[in-house]
Amino acid sequence: MNPLPTVDAVKPVDVPLVDLTRRGATAPGRPDFASSSVPRHLARGALGFGLIIGSVALVPVAGPATLLAAPLALIAFRGCPTCWMVGLAQTISRGRLERRCEDGVCTLAKAHPHPAGTPRP
Repeated sequence: MNPLPTVDAVKPVDVPLVDLTRRGATAPGRPDFASSSVPRHLARGALGFGLIIGSVALVPVAGPATLLAAPLALIAFRGCPTCWMVGLAQTISRGRLERRCEDGVCTLAKAHPHPAGTPRP
């Protein structure tokens, strides 16, 4: 008596490659959620947190329709508040830190200054 049924071999499925060049996707040498400057990033955060806090705080005054402003905060955050925090760290560290990989070991180190107009590797 054989309690296990036999299984036929399954054909592999062709899976399309993921395009890593889209905004928000991790691509080598390209920041995910960083802004062009720290003040601009802080402004996006103030807008996002303001929309969330304002929409919840105004419910007793203007009714539940004010909650419709909360999803707009996701646009300001480029995702969620955690995404905004990661972007803040990336914006602050941009140009100051770089990843170096040698012999299969990657480390984070201070970036070497590059002359103006010279692209970073």
